[in-house]
Amino acid sequence: MKRYLIVVEKSKNGYAAFSPDVPGCVAAGETRREVKKLMKEALELHFSGLKEEGLKIPKPVSEADYLEVAA
Repeated sequence: MKRYLIVVEKSKNGYAAFSPDVPGCVAAGETRREVKKLMKEALELHFSGLKEEGLKIPKPVSEADYLEVAA
């Protein structure tokens, strides 16, 4: 099992998520909890498709951190 960074953003109608390590794999939901669940399902489906096509699954390499800045 590998851990992939996902970015969750507030959207007009709820939340959206994507993973910088898996371009094109996205999810949208009404709540943060829902979008995280849907993003997990989207990643699993995406990886399953890659395996069926004989393609490599991208390695998780992205990291996240916070910086404090005067605003």
